[in-house]
Amino acid sequence: MTKKEGRRGFLAKIAVGISALAASPLNALNKVMEDEKTNNMAVSNKKIIKKIAPLGFQWETQDPFLFCVHHEDDFPAGNADMGPVMPLHGRDLGNDFIIKDGFRMYHGKKVPGFPGHPHKGFETITIVRKGMVDHADSIGAAGRYGDGDVQWMTAGKGVQHSEMFPLIHSDKKNPLELFQIWLNLPAKSKLVDPHFMMLWSESIPKYVHIDMQGNRLEVELIAGKIGDTQAPAPPPNSWAANPLNQLAVWNIHLSPNVVWVMPKASEGVNRTLYFYQGETIQIDGETIKNYHALEVLGDEPLEIRNGNHASKILVLQGKPINEVVMQYGPFVMNSKEEIQQAFNEYHQNQFGGWPWPKYDMTHDRNAGRFAKHADGSIERKG
Repeated sequence: MTKKEGRRGFLAKIAVGISALAASPLNALNKVMEDEKTNNMAVSNKKIIKKIAPLGFQWETQDPFLFCVHHEDDFPAGNADMGPVMPLHGRDLGNDFIIKDGFRMYHGKKVPGFPGHPHKGFETITIVRKGMVDHADSIGAAGRYGDGDVQWMTAGKGVQHSEMFPLIHSDKKNPLELFQIWLNLPAKSKLVDPHFMMLWSESIPKYVHIDMQGNRLEVELIAGKIGDTQAPAPPPNSWAANPLNQLAVWNIHLSPNVVWVMPKASEGVNRTLYFYQGETIQIDGETIKNYHALEVLGDEPLEIRNGNHASKILVLQGKPINEVVMQYGPFVMNSKEEIQQAFNEYHQNQFGGWPWPKYDMTHDRNAGRFAKHADGSIERKG
């Protein structure tokens, strides 16, 4: 098989396989009355919940988002290549999406993950809760991030990147949990230059709320704002870069029995809640079970009452782009002709080629968390 044929085969598989401002408790308690006044706004008699649906591996989203995937894998200890120490017999290596022995290999054959593959016309936001991701791309950027870090990549006019999950610990398990969110770009921005940035866990702002009973809620702000707490600036050509679009990506941590009213956005803003950890929550008089999604009115305050167990909710919110979406695998454009053009460009020049020695690129086991940008600058987090 030629290298070109191999890349086309992998592209076909991708098209199918991929369809700190933390307030202290004391300060928060001192602001209880102010928070309650701000958050406990009167809720109207409108039916706030529009839709409730169970969650699977790939999560449905609303415009301007394209989809969200929740990866959870209980990877074993790593071998010398940072792959699973156990044998991989019985797996469809190269296209392994069925959980076996607690984990999947995805498109990896030695190390789990996604070897070099193309994207065009949208952005990826990768939120790593546990474990590590090794990044490499066609513009020369690279990095290792995880354990609360976020990578935000604008694919724009076309980029290849690899996302491998190195099992860096040889003496214990390497659990992985991450969300990858696809955020659309408007037509005017689909051909911008590729760009990637890191939001290190230490720099992600946190909004803290203490309710009247002293129960705590904490929100990690990856995009958007709550009150005076503002997320870091997104990439310059992102739909999130315009505050009028009210784009939000929030990861909410709820202590048992906490009560919080999520402030309303403007009319027409889409808002979806993904209840991915816990037992039950109550919203708008409905009891919601774990691992369900809720589409709710964005222009109404939303009272959330947690049950007796700690819970977590991912929120995706934004003004819709309201343009035709034409998607085929890793390409998201506005017409069939643009999709065909994307394939032609990729097969002609591979979006600039691949400057790394292998497509399943991993970094040294002891590299630590770092980011090497296309301009050669390096951030190191240890």
